[in-house]
Amino acid sequence: MAKNKKANRFEIIANKITCWTGSATAFGLAALTIITWAVSGPFFHYSETWQLVINTGTTIVTFLMVFLIQKSQNKDSKAIQLKLNELIAASRFASNRMVDIEDLSEEELDLLHKYYEKLSDIAEKDDNIHKSHSIDEAEKLEAEKQKIRQEK
Repeated sequence: MAKNKKANRFEIIANKITCWTGSATAFGLAALTIITWAVSGPFFHYSETWQLVINTGTTIVTFLMVFLIQKSQNKDSKAIQLKLNELIAASRFASNRMVDIEDLSEEELDLLHKYYEKLSDIAEKDDNIHKSHSIDEAEKLEAEKQKIRQEK
């Protein structure tokens, strides 16, 4: 339970920081910091310490922001995947094999991509752009269409 509370606290703090750092105020503050640092150069005779201050500060901020950005990206990606899974599950014409494909290897995804290229080629031949196809049905539907075309 304590671990879950810490995770929730981290999530809340990470979301607030991520939202704030993406704001115009945060950008303005960062720009003001750089301008102040640059203007202060002559007062510190552009010393190594003066340069070290900005280098250290920006390195620390960048290091921490990488983790916050990744956390936010992971959450957004998971939410999008769940929404797409729901759309797939709700559509009677969509292939349920596509649910959770993000867990496949790169090679397996490349193979699926080739299937979708084939599906796209079949769809391009179709006169009705609103007609839906799935990987599972594409070849069967194309064969039926070919048969109908030949009968005409």
